[in-house]
Amino acid sequence: MIQIISPIDGAVLAERPLATQVEIDSALADARAAQKKWRKTRLAERARFCTKAVDALLAMTDEIVPEMARQMGRPVQYGRNEITGGFQARARHMIEIAPAALADHVPAAIDGFRRFIRREPLGTVFAIAPWNYPYLSAVNSVIPALMAGNAVVLKHAAQTLLVGERFQAAFDRAELPRGLFRNLVLDHAQTARIIGSRLVDQVNLTGSVAAGREIEKSAAGLFLGVGLELGGKDPAYVREDADLAYAIENIADGAFFNSGQSCCAVERVYVHRRHFDRVVAGMVEIAKNHVVGNPLDPATTIGPMVRGAAADVVRKQVSEAVARGARRLVPPGTFAPDSPGSPYLAPDVIIDVDQKMSLMQEETFGPVVGVMPVDSDEEAIQLMNDSPYGLSASIWTEDTAAAERIGDQIETGTVYMNRCDYLDPALCWTGVKDTGRGITLSQLGYGTLTRVKSYHLRESL
Repeated sequence: MIQIISPIDGAVLAERPLATQVEIDSALADARAAQKKWRKTRLAERARFCTKAVDALLAMTDEIVPEMARQMGRPVQYGRNEITGGFQARARHMIEIAPAALADHVPAAIDGFRRFIRREPLGTVFAIAPWNYPYLSAVNSVIPALMAGNAVVLKHAAQTLLVGERFQAAFDRAELPRGLFRNLVLDHAQTARIIGSRLVDQVNLTGSVAAGREIEKSAAGLFLGVGLELGGKDPAYVREDADLAYAIENIADGAFFNSGQSCCAVERVYVHRRHFDRVVAGMVEIAKNHVVGNPLDPATTIGPMVRGAAADVVRKQVSEAVARGARRLVPPGTFAPDSPGSPYLAPDVIIDVDQKMSLMQEETFGPVVGVMPVDSDEEAIQLMNDSPYGLSASIWTEDTAAAERIGDQIETGTVYMNRCDYLDPALCWTGVKDTGRGITLSQLGYGTLTRVKSYHLRESL
């Protein structure tokens, strides 16, 4: 059995039995058989089924929002946007662009020949989804994989097992042909065996660096496609010409939203020295005004972290930084008194940090951010690149040319100007260094879910 322990109060929210080997074998065989027919299905028909599934899941929003809060702690006032905003936007965009993304590529004509490159589905895509944005992360793979003509097996995080069931219910209500989508409850060993079985053709993981390494070990030598989105230590840079009020508000939101539990959360901030005091003071004020508490309370803006152990990792980073001279600027609130083992952690702003501290190097994944002054673009670029991660980076400036110039020098998957912690489905979501490899979303995302076949047809002799 796998249990969901609610971070709200430590109670068992739900428990589910692990899939049996018979169920796993059946699901993989059904996927293989169903995909052979599905790949021949017209794209418009695939879009009809996928759209019906999206609509079916949207119809569950009122039930999903408190259910998601109980599973992973996000306040109910923000839960609806994950479904009606991000989930819907990504799914509908990938459905809409599929005809263009999957169309044949035809090179310049040559008399007597017909030449083109066609995209074919891979077969079965094994999607491994995380708990922190449980619908957004899963949809990145599930909908485009099906639109590309693949079958999908979904393994959702143990903390958010009910999300996998919601996906299954949505596809069932859409009457998707049997076998094309299957949600399975799996542990790590079962996941590794599925990858090693050679009965799946692509593995897409959103998770930790450690999980990514285990996926690659399981897939070694099998020539599987592997897509890994493994987190980040995303920087923000406030230039001298930035709109400070706007930058402060949005950087703070990017650092504290979802209790900082986002792969693209702002985790370190570099501020032109001229504005350092004002930016820090503004972020501190926003942090102090957050309401930490039960995520089912509509007034709560910061819910519990996913578990007490995760909050303790953040506490350890902060305590190590303080021991080396850093200063905390936000005193713990009454609801989150920094008790070891408690998942409730108030947002904090840390200054007098240096780049060697774990707070500025290792993924924090909590509502705490380090802020440092810089004197130039060059210094900011060097510090932004001083990280083993590279998912996204934000530049806060009124100079678009400068943002592009700086962006060209930053080792990252996405460069933002005057925004952060956002995923545009029309742009590819990717990363460098320990953030992983592969692409989801955009037209380019379809490339990882298909293989190409060249046709070189001589029409006359």
